[in-house]
Amino acid sequence: MRLTRRKFARSALAASVAAALPAGLFSACSVSSNAAHTASVVPIASPRNQFDNSLEIKFPKNFFWGTATAAYQIEGAWKEDGKGESIWDRFAHTPGKINNGDTGDVACDSYHRWREDIALMRAMNLNSYRFSISWPRVQPSGSGSANSKGIDYYSRLVDASLEARIRPMITLYHWDLPQALEDAGGWPNRDTASRFAEYVELVAHALGDRVSDWMLFNEPSAFVDLGHLEGTHAPGHKSLVAFLRASHTVNLAQGTSFRALKATRPSARVGTAFSMLACEPATNSEDDRLAAERAHAMTNLWFLEPALNGHYPEALAFLPETVMRIESGDLDKIRAPLDFIGINLYYRAIVSAPRTLERLSHTQEWLFPVKMAGGEQGPKTDFGWEIWPQALYDMVTRITRDFNRPVIEITESGCSYNDGPDASGVIRDTRRIGYHRQYLEALARAIADGADVRGYHAWSLMDNFEWAEGFNQRFGLAYVDFKTQQRTLKESGRWYANVAARNALPPNPATPD
Repeated sequence: MRLTRRKFARSALAASVAAALPAGLFSACSVSSNAAHTASVVPIASPRNQFDNSLEIKFPKNFFWGTATAAYQIEGAWKEDGKGESIWDRFAHTPGKINNGDTGDVACDSYHRWREDIALMRAMNLNSYRFSISWPRVQPSGSGSANSKGIDYYSRLVDASLEARIRPMITLYHWDLPQALEDAGGWPNRDTASRFAEYVELVAHALGDRVSDWMLFNEPSAFVDLGHLEGTHAPGHKSLVAFLRASHTVNLAQGTSFRALKATRPSARVGTAFSMLACEPATNSEDDRLAAERAHAMTNLWFLEPALNGHYPEALAFLPETVMRIESGDLDKIRAPLDFIGINLYYRAIVSAPRTLERLSHTQEWLFPVKMAGGEQGPKTDFGWEIWPQALYDMVTRITRDFNRPVIEITESGCSYNDGPDASGVIRDTRRIGYHRQYLEALARAIADGADVRGYHAWSLMDNFEWAEGFNQRFGLAYVDFKTQQRTLKESGRWYANVAARNALPPNPATPD
C-alpha cells in the first residue's frame, strides 16, 4: 500500500536533470489543444442510486470478501530456508530509513504462524485472501532455479486457503525486488523485465494448478515513484531519470509477464493492483481542470493505459522517449489485456496548476505541471489521511466508463487507527468500522450504477510492518502484539465477519465518528 500522497517531489537532482535531458531529446508528444479541451470538460461522476442505510444493502451474488497482506510486511524469516536478500531487507537495515529503526526481519512471523492467519480469516467468514509471493524467497538471486523451501511454503499456504474455502489471490510483486537484481541496475535496467517474466513463469508452473487469480504488480506507480524519485522507500533513489526508466521497464515487465503467465496457465485470470485516487481540480478554472486530468493520467493510468491500449497517457508536457529508453516495438510489448483491474484506494487528491515561474524553476513541474495535495474537508485517520468515500465511487465509475466496463476488484482499502486493547482485552475500533461501512456504501452505489465489481479486500488482515512507518501505524482488522505475536480480532474484524456472512451491509444508520 502507498503510505505518502502521490506527488513529484523536488529532489536534489532536479537542477541537474535538465542537463541530462538536452534539447531535442524529447519526442513531439505534447498534449494537443484538442486533448487539453477534452480533458478540461470531463465531469465528476455523481451517484444516481442512493441507499437508505437504515436498510440492509445487498452485494452481488458470489461477491468476494477478503483481506490483503504483503510478504515483507508480515512474513519475517528474512534469511531462513534459503531466502535471498531483498531491497527492503537492505533498506530497512540502513540507519535512518525506517521509523524507530524497525525492520521486517520478524514482522508478524507469518512464515511460521500462517495457520493462525488462516484461522483469523475463517473467523471473519472470508472467501478471498490476497497475499504476495516474496520473489527472493522463491528465487534468491532473481534468476535461476526455484528455492524448493520457498515454493513449499507458498504451496502449503495455497492448500490451506483452499481447504478453508478461501480463494488464494496471489500478488507476484509487492515491492521486494531481489537485491542481486538491484545491484545489476534494478527496475531502471530493462533486463529486469525479462527476469521478472521468468520468475512469474516459475511461480505459475509451481502453483498455477491450484491458483486461478493473479496480480502481476502491487501499485507500480507507488513503488516506482517512492523508490526511484522520492527516495523514501526501497531502493531509495532520488532521480527523475531513474523514475522514467523504471516506469518503462515495469510496463515492459507487465506485458511480458502477462504473456508468460498465460502461456503457462491459459485459464488464469490475471490483473494488476493499481494505486488510484480521485483527482479533483482545486477550482473550476481550465488550468486546474487540465492539471487534474494530468494528475489522473500519471497517478491512475501511467501503468494501466499502456497495458490496455498500448501507449502512454498524456500526462507529461512531453514524453521523453529516449531517456525512458523506449525502443521500436516496445508499445506492442507493453500491451497486456488484463482480465480484471485491481483498485487500491484510500483517499483523494486536490489538484491545481503551478504558476509559470514555478514551471520554469523546477524540472519536475516543467515536465509534469501539476500540484497535488490531500483533501482537508473530511475527518482524518491517525495517519493523517482524509476519509472521503465519494473518491471510491468516483474512481470505480470513471474506470468503468473509460474502459468499457471492465471487471474490477477492490484490492485494498483501509485506515490506520492505533486503538489498543481495553481493560477487558477488547479492541473497540469503531472508527475503522465507520470507514469501511462508508466506503462499502460508496462501492455499492457504484455497482448499482453499472460497475462490474467482484470483490473487496480490506487492508489489512492484521497490523503489520508499514514500510517506512515501521510498526507505528495499525491498519489491521486483527490486533497484533508484536512482542508475543498474539493475534486478536478487533471489533472491526467482528463487524466485517457479519458483513461477509450476510453478503450485505447490515442496517445501521449511525456512522461512528
